[in-house]
Amino acid sequence: MSFSLADAIFWIAVACCVVAQLAIVHSVVISPARVPGSEPTSASRRVAEIAWAVIPGIALAFVLVFTWRAMHAAAAAAGAIASNVPL
Repeated sequence: MSFSLADAIFWIAVACCVVAQLAIVHSVVISPARVPGSEPTSASRRVAEIAWAVIPGIALAFVLVFTWRAMHAAAAAAGAIASNVPL
């Protein structure tokens, strides 16, 4: 299978999502610990903040996996239909 424009767009979207998710997780994990003069947050609140940052990233990973599979299933079906067309 050749590399198509759809594959390129997909991988660019994956890279953007990864960068954004890493920035979100970094801001949740690192930034509150570095604010001087602020009250320490409770452990349960920190866990909840981290979970609310990580869970959407996991859901996005599932969406990207199923999108990849659907793209290639559609391409395989189109190839099968094209190969069965009599000339």
